[in-house]
Amino acid sequence: MSGPSDYQPSNPALQWIERRLPIFGLMHSSFVAYPTPRNLNYWWTFGAILSFMLGMQILTGVILAMHYTPHADLAFKSVELIVRDVNYGWLLRNMHAVGASMFFVAVYVHMFRGLYYGSYKEPREVLWILGVIIYLLMMATGFMGYVLPWGQMSFWGATVITNLFSAIPYVGESIVTLLWGGYAVGNPTLNRFFSLHYLLPFVIAGVVVLHVWALHVAGQNNPDGVEPKTEKDTVPFTPHATIKDMFGVVCFMLLYAWFIFYMPNYLGDADNYIPANPGVTPPHIVPEWYYLPFYAILRSIPDKLAGVVAMFGAIIILCFLPWLDAAKTKSSKYRPLAKQFFWIFVVVCILLGYLGAQPPEGIYVIAGRVLTFCYFAYFLIVLPLLARIEKPRPVPNSISDAVLAKTGSRSTPMVSTAIVLALAGSLFAGSIDSAKASEGSDRPPGNKWSFSGPFGTFDRGALQRGLKVYKEVCASCHGLSYVAFRNLAEPGGPGYSVAQASAFAAEYKVKDGPNDAGDMFERAGRPADYFPSPFPNEQAARAANGGAAPPDLSLITKARSYKRGFPWFIFDAFTQYQEQGPDYVTALLQGYEEKVPEGVTIPEGSYFNRYFPGHAIKMPKPLSDGQVTYDDGSPATVAQYAKDVTTFLMWTAEPHMEARKRLGFQVFVFLVLFAGLMYFTKKKVWASSH
Repeated sequence: MSGPSDYQPSNPALQWIERRLPIFGLMHSSFVAYPTPRNLNYWWTFGAILSFMLGMQILTGVILAMHYTPHADLAFKSVELIVRDVNYGWLLRNMHAVGASMFFVAVYVHMFRGLYYGSYKEPREVLWILGVIIYLLMMATGFMGYVLPWGQMSFWGATVITNLFSAIPYVGESIVTLLWGGYAVGNPTLNRFFSLHYLLPFVIAGVVVLHVWALHVAGQNNPDGVEPKTEKDTVPFTPHATIKDMFGVVCFMLLYAWFIFYMPNYLGDADNYIPANPGVTPPHIVPEWYYLPFYAILRSIPDKLAGVVAMFGAIIILCFLPWLDAAKTKSSKYRPLAKQFFWIFVVVCILLGYLGAQPPEGIYVIAGRVLTFCYFAYFLIVLPLLARIEKPRPVPNSISDAVLAKTGSRSTPMVSTAIVLALAGSLFAGSIDSAKASEGSDRPPGNKWSFSGPFGTFDRGALQRGLKVYKEVCASCHGLSYVAFRNLAEPGGPGYSVAQASAFAAEYKVKDGPNDAGDMFERAGRPADYFPSPFPNEQAARAANGGAAPPDLSLITKARSYKRGFPWFIFDAFTQYQEQGPDYVTALLQGYEEKVPEGVTIPEGSYFNRYFPGHAIKMPKPLSDGQVTYDDGSPATVAQYAKDVTTFLMWTAEPHMEARKRLGFQVFVFLVLFAGLMYFTKKKVWASSH
């Protein structure tokens, strides 16, 4: 549809280039004069959104790669140093990590739109298959990127997922060894994944070019599934589709910015703020949310090889969709039964995603098998059957007729869909109760924190008091290896001057060297030094604490969390509640009880704590009333100590939080104004086309 261009530039230099390389004519025919169906709705803007997100991921990824160190001993720390020490490193990291999730949100909407409106049907089969290839490449790229922070969930996710290839007969073990670069996940694995993660986005960009090329050859589908017949059916791509896509992209950027600036950890896993440890397995290993439906399919089948085949088959089957659905009517807008089953399929996918995050036991396994059958039945049974028995409604003769007549059903999802949604809600509620019963620990009570909400800031007094509690109580066992003394005098911190930070650093002895004689020596701390560890190594820490190594506290408020359950995790996204870590830490510090409840057994050398998982904790009760004297007259109570030191540890985990929220407000004001400008511009452009 975007054939030879008649574009002739007026500038002599551009004319010289155009005669030798007609790149401007190609762009004009593809993105300016290209005829676009005039009835496209906003679901079609997700193609532009995906192009924008791909560009953002490549740009932020290239910059992050300049500072990242792909080594098993340094990767975790390099990511933290990017966030803490690189100018706007926290913004780049958030944009890239959140961008991965937003990329998949957009691609799932894009795919479901294609399913609903039949965008895979003739003559767009190659276009659809290229889209599935892009999706597979995205999944591979996302998985490898998830491994790079080298946290606990990264390491064990890589171990579990790569081990799946061992189920392949004869060559499985060789494939796993090749992926690992050895006989276990380690430094060669990290290097391989970093190289591929850097390379694959450019491969995706290349396939996207083919995808757009195929789109321009076959032409765009539209909500009515009717091919353009006359000029009345189409409008020029620019300015009509361009301005509409720009408005859609800006609206999507509001969602993107919401998570970047206010909920950066909502879609992640707290375990990934713990450095990778091959000797400690997380209690529940799960991949990122966008893989969960396929992870649920994998776990629902007891045989490992069959599970792997089913998991990959759930994606590969999409390539055969143009031939599985032989219905002549493309759009489900005119197919009542297809519309109902489509929404049921959407619910099945959502439920599979939920089950993928739950432990593979009890009702979750049964539900997973039922929904796996429903998933494949939609493609292998429902769609072929509907093509034979369904009687669609009349389709308009042309796009212009559809626009003028407003034909087609605009009703909400059918009654059967509502029933399925109700059943899904019941399954959610029942499974949540089971999850609560299996947690084995009380839920920490919520607290009012000064740093919560879109305009939250750190209480300077609480930060200074918390630092005092850390120094006098916690520092004897726990380190702050990612916090430098100079950070105490930086904006958004405890509010000390540079001189005060220097004096504070001088109170510590720091090991340095070697000197000219080749010996190590101790000196007074400097602002550039990091808080020294209380132990020379992990073995010494374990020996001094009954075999349990006290964790570093730099990231403890991010590395600890608890399940909020359904529907609270949905409300949290709107209320910006992300203080599960601070709630847990302050509750743990106050959760010690002398009397062990009946039915609870505590091993020798452990202490009962109401909020610690399993209730048996090796750390003795660290706080008691009157233990630390406050200079400002604040209560010298355990509750006050716990809240103050937790506030301080929240700052150590995210020292740029105030800058993040302040910039977020400015970005939101700009995006809202820009969205309004784009909306009214779009209305003016489209005024004569409706």
